[in-house]
Amino acid sequence: MSGNFGSPNPIQPLNVGDVVSAGMRLYTSHLKEYYLIALQAYLWVIVPFYGWAKFYALSALISRLAFGDLVNQPESVVSGKRFVNSRLWQFFLTLVLILLIGIGIYIGLAIVFIVAAILLEVLFGGLNMRSPATLALLIPIVFVGIIMTLIALSWLFTRLYLVDMPLAIEENVNSTSSISRSWELTQGNVWRILLISTIGFLITLPVQFAIQIILSIFQLIALTVIPQNSSFFYVLYYIVSIIVVFASGALVIPFWQTTKAVVYYDMRSRQEGLGLKLRDHDI
Repeated sequence: MSGNFGSPNPIQPLNVGDVVSAGMRLYTSHLKEYYLIALQAYLWVIVPFYGWAKFYALSALISRLAFGDLVNQPESVVSGKRFVNSRLWQFFLTLVLILLIGIGIYIGLAIVFIVAAILLEVLFGGLNMRSPATLALLIPIVFVGIIMTLIALSWLFTRLYLVDMPLAIEENVNSTSSISRSWELTQGNVWRILLISTIGFLITLPVQFAIQIILSIFQLIALTVIPQNSSFFYVLYYIVSIIVVFASGALVIPFWQTTKAVVYYDMRSRQEGLGLKLRDHDI
């Protein structure tokens, strides 16, 4: 992505590398601000229901602030937080709907697998399952079935990639229409978004390795002074694990959310070709 984030001229459609680099630039330019928001979000996770809605809303707040920079309408954290908090229960309903969609998908897959298992039993029931010829025919069928299932799941969940964006940014949007907007904006861009997500995962992978190294070092040190069978060891290890996971997660979430803001901006620029803005009134 060339030029400043706040260029008043609409950006040209971005390639995958541009999206990831723009997300990284937004992330690093507001690292402290976004990290503190993400840390607050993680602290809310321990509170059931209300806290989960707060986590989702605060994560979306990062995308809203990043989007504000992209459209040359920077917004204060206080103003953005006020906006997402006004839709807090819509964020919660969105989480519930996504959960129900996920349950429905997995129930559908379970039915498909049961039917497939019955068909395979009918086709191969009379054959010796230990026979090399049977295995040579059965293994590729199972392998192709698994690959097709993973592709289908990736496609479906990628269509929900931008669900929180309309809810955090657009006017007159609720939980159901936000899901519809994500489905609309991701139309024809699923594999592109999957590639962006894959690159983003590879970028954040060192953080996951660092978490495991830190926890392993702590465990070795703790075991030298605290008996492993001690209940205090498990409590201490659990507390430290939560702290490390929250602190590292708060480092990663802003990158995902700024990248998502760039994807959302790019999708709207490609499909709607309009001058995007954060609100109808001044910030």
